[in-house]
Amino acid sequence: MKTKFLKPEFVEFMPSSLEDGVVYVSMEYGTVIHSCCCGCGNKVVTPLSPTDWKLIYDGENISLTPSVGNWSFPCQSHYWIKSGKIEWSEKFSKEQIDEVRRKDKHFKATHFKQNVTQKLESKTADIQYAETKANLVMVILRKLSSFFQ
Repeated sequence: MKTKFLKPEFVEFMPSSLEDGVVYVSMEYGTVIHSCCCGCGNKVVTPLSPTDWKLIYDGENISLTPSVGNWSFPCQSHYWIKSGKIEWSEKFSKEQIDEVRRKDKHFKATHFKQNVTQKLESKTADIQYAETKANLVMVILRKLSSFFQ
């Protein structure tokens, strides 16, 4: 039986067994889990992060973006979760799946490279500021020293 609607349940820890038609959301651990909507019973884990899924909660239902492509499962189901409703997507070919995975990998690498670069630039700026401040203090101390001689 294919699930048509998912009811959100906010939890800290995920339950050991999943109830059909329920999507479990752990904000503490940035994870959303549900039973595959095709009915195969596989556990679908969608991590929330800038490079994975994004969650929208409207106070009643949730939406996840991008789509859920269960391409590692035998069912290879593919669907969207929009306002708690399941919208089935077309089945992807192996080439399409490979392309999505390639793009995901590239996006993650680019995202994390940019974050590392930004952190390094920020640290460099902090060091330059500290050096400038230390140089200014030295100049002031020299001037004071010469004043009192």
